[in-house]
Amino acid sequence: MSSMFSRATAEQRREVASVVEDFVAVPALGGVKLPSVEVDWEHGRRTGCYLISLGCARPSVLLRIVDLLRKGLRYERLTHDD
Repeated sequence: MSSMFSRATAEQRREVASVVEDFVAVPALGGVKLPSVEVDWEHGRRTGCYLISLGCARPSVLLRIVDLLRKGLRYERLTHDD
């Protein structure tokens, strides 16, 4: 049964791995290194629901992420066609 479950959740595992990769890569382009982002693979194996732990970060790292998000939102508002 676990083999069938593993096959059934293969796309979910690929998707969550890709999301985490992007989540780490995009802030890195802005000079932010996220030190402890990880997937809870064990929880996913048991439940089929893969959780992403964002872990701990210094306040200065979070402030930089907030700054990048604000700039991205500002850019989106300026360039979004309504």
